[in-house]
Amino acid sequence: MYCIAIDDEPIALGIIRNYCERMGGITLDTFTKPRLGLQQILEKKPDIVFLDIEMNDLTGMEVAHQLPDNICIIFTTAYADYALESYEVNAVDFLHKPFFYQRFVKAIDRANQWIRMRKMTAMAQRPERLITLKVEYKNVQVSIDSIVYIESMDNYVKLHLLDGSTLLSQISLKKMEELLPDKEFVRVHRSFLVAVAKIEHYSKQSIKLRGIDEEIPVGRNYVAEIGTLLKDSFDRIAAKFK
Repeated sequence: MYCIAIDDEPIALGIIRNYCERMGGITLDTFTKPRLGLQQILEKKPDIVFLDIEMNDLTGMEVAHQLPDNICIIFTTAYADYALESYEVNAVDFLHKPFFYQRFVKAIDRANQWIRMRKMTAMAQRPERLITLKVEYKNVQVSIDSIVYIESMDNYVKLHLLDGSTLLSQISLKKMEELLPDKEFVRVHRSFLVAVAKIEHYSKQSIKLRGIDEEIPVGRNYVAEIGTLLKDSFDRIAAKFK
């Protein structure tokens, strides 16, 4: 999780950093100058922003009003009078200084719930993307987002889906690749096509997909192509290179 904290008091930022390190799994950047912090937020789009309110140059409320709706805000301030106003900018929580570790953890839990709800809502609103394949003499619609990887089997392809099920369709792997969105699937072997967003990690020899026990082999002729395609994609899907 990536977070940004803005406060013109270095001691306050030190407390937040200490709590983040104590929790673990949080990368934190801190700023004592609100305008620099705001610029970083707009560029890096952190998961959570910790924001003081009474600051020189630019107040926390002024910063909050310039942030996109999908930024999760936790206010950290010594002034309780701002509690009501904080909810006008959809703040997830309001930490009244001095706040202690357990209260900080509770705020992070609330933020995580908010983030999960936002993701679920976005997925529910996203139109389902479907392709039509012939399966056992029937035309079957398959959700593109449900495909983990595709395996070539002579004149057929075997689709491995998120729920663990498989589908067998009489179509070549090349034709299958043409049906799928560009750059969302990558050919890693003459017999395998995998969903980029489902990759957990990879090497020059194999690829590990989320929820799949066995690793997918990487063909020697595909190593360079995989490296080029996944170089930028891995930042977006929070996977790691091995």
